[in-house]
Amino acid sequence: MTRPDLSVDLFDFDLPDDLIALRPAQPRTAARLLVSRQAGLRDDRIAALPEILSAGDILVFNDTKVIPARLSGERIRADTTVAVEANLIERIDAAVWRVLARPGKRLREDDRIVFSGGLAATVEAKEEGGALRLRFERSGADLDAAIAECGVMPLPPYIAARRAADRQDEHDYQTVLACHAGAVAAPTAALHFDEDLLDRLAAKGIGRATVTLHVGAGTFLPVKSETTGGHVMHAESGMIDAQTAAQINAVKTAGGRVISVGTTALRVLETAAADTGELSAWKGATDIFISPGYRFKTVGGLLTNFHLPRSTLMMLVAGFIGLDRMGEVYRHAIAERYRFYSYGDASLLLPS
Repeated sequence: MTRPDLSVDLFDFDLPDDLIALRPAQPRTAARLLVSRQAGLRDDRIAALPEILSAGDILVFNDTKVIPARLSGERIRADTTVAVEANLIERIDAAVWRVLARPGKRLREDDRIVFSGGLAATVEAKEEGGALRLRFERSGADLDAAIAECGVMPLPPYIAARRAADRQDEHDYQTVLACHAGAVAAPTAALHFDEDLLDRLAAKGIGRATVTLHVGAGTFLPVKSETTGGHVMHAESGMIDAQTAAQINAVKTAGGRVISVGTTALRVLETAAADTGELSAWKGATDIFISPGYRFKTVGGLLTNFHLPRSTLMMLVAGFIGLDRMGEVYRHAIAERYRFYSYGDASLLLPS
């Protein structure tokens, strides 16, 4: 089936600034939940998930772990220094990262930057689009340890523009299931879960599985084309193992629903699934772009936060529940003053 080439304007909306959440709900499970079924919309809470879902369903989480990817330091050139902030966005090899830096225009090849804690790097190249490649003077696990020591949590730009990251974000911006380090942004739908909620879901007979997708900074990049057909999706690396694939296949065979916790877990599932919907082990990079007209192969429900206008995440939501229902969901969320974006509330989308 050929997907329609749609105007990006269809995914636009106006959001009052005071609906952008700067901190998460406390406790995590107190966040509001807008449930969308075929019959209509209902307001609820994340804490009610064990009563909303059915025994035999399975929740699939992304277990990536966010690294403290924002580094502060100084460019050193002759007798002058300039303050520099670098955000790691993609690892190239053991010692090289692609970064977005400020002030990027004042940096040039061979400039040396010394970050807090003494971690140093040299600008290896400037790329089109404004990114830089930094070659660090440490590599491998030694570099990982240094970044963990001197970096801070890479809050999304719509939060970072309003406040600085602090120690609380080290907890708040990490999911309870995080274990595989490599993301530079959190899989935010999973931020709503704590151990107690996971235990209550298990007691209800609702399964749990994990996949991995290392979320990149591209998740925040705007769609610059005028239509969906002109957009090129960023690639992210991840995996699903054979045991997890078999676990999810068994749930589907038994008639249970596969509920993806977040768009990143969904992208892994849809990448790894055959046209029949059967999952197999997968490892690699995916640039899958989901928009209206996409035929979903394995996911039957989606728990996700409220996304930025004109974003690929909005397009994925519209692909999952349709443009008309997407509009209903977002109009309702704004009218009822749900909190938006990474630290905001969530929606549970159940198409049928």
